[in-house]
Amino acid sequence: MQDIQSSADQRGIAIQRVGITEAHLPFLIKTKAGDFQQVLARIRFTVSLPQEYKGTHMSRFLEILMPWSQKPLAEPEMEQMLTEALEHLDAQSAEVELAFKYFIDREAPVSRKHSVLDLDCCFTGRKERGKAMTFTLGVDVPFTSLCPCSKAISDYGAHNQRSVCHARVRFAAGTECIYIEDLAALLEKQGSSPIYPLLKREDEKYVTEAAYDNPKFVEDILRDCVLALRGLKGLAWFSVACENQESIHNHNAFASHEETLIPIA
Repeated sequence: MQDIQSSADQRGIAIQRVGITEAHLPFLIKTKAGDFQQVLARIRFTVSLPQEYKGTHMSRFLEILMPWSQKPLAEPEMEQMLTEALEHLDAQSAEVELAFKYFIDREAPVSRKHSVLDLDCCFTGRKERGKAMTFTLGVDVPFTSLCPCSKAISDYGAHNQRSVCHARVRFAAGTECIYIEDLAALLEKQGSSPIYPLLKREDEKYVTEAAYDNPKFVEDILRDCVLALRGLKGLAWFSVACENQESIHNHNAFASHEETLIPIA
C-alpha cells in the first residue's frame, strides 16, 4: 500500500516534536518498598522529524508503548522505550511524558487512622541518539499554610489555606533519582502542616494547632523548599513553584524558583 507519510517534503522544515498526546494506558510504577503500584497514565510521546519526511507513523508510538504498560517502570525502562522510538521512527531525538496519580500511605497524627494521599506526578524522559536519557521527576505536593501577618494582627485565629508545591527535579548521571515518597515527604515539611485525607476530631485539633505554631508566607515556603532541594545529593537541576489557594482572597499567592546545580552536558 502507498505510504504517503514517508514521502518527501519540499518545504525544508524539520519538526522538533511530532507524535501523540492524550493517550491513556495503565502502567506499573516501581515504589520505594520494592514492589509496584498500578497507575493510569496520560501520555505525550514525540520524536523529531527530519525535514525530508512528510510525516511520522503515529501507530508506532502505541506499538512501542503497549508492551511497556505491562512491566514495572522506572528510569531504565523509560530509556529503553525511547531507544525503541529512535530506532523504529528513524528520529534523532525522542521524548515521553507520563502523568499519573500516585498514592502514598498516610497515618493521622493522633488517632493513627490510615488513609492514602493522592499526588499528581509525572515522569519525563528525553533522549538523543548516542546520548544518555535526561530524566525529570515531577511531583505536586499539597499541604496547609497559615498566614504570619494574619496571626500577628488578629486577637484570635489566623487565616490558612491549602497550598501546593509543584516540583520538578533532575539528577546527575550516575546518581539515582529520589523516590516519589521521599520527595513528597521532604517538600511537605516546608509547609505549615501536612495534609491528611482522614482526620478524627483529635487529629483536626492537632493539625490546626500545628499550623498555627508554624505560620509561613508563600515566599517562606518557597525558600525553605529551595534549601531542602539543594541538600539532595547529586541533584543537577530543579524547579519549584508554590501556590497558596487563598481563603480570604479571590486569587492565589504564588512564588517560583529554578536552579541548575550541576551542568549536564
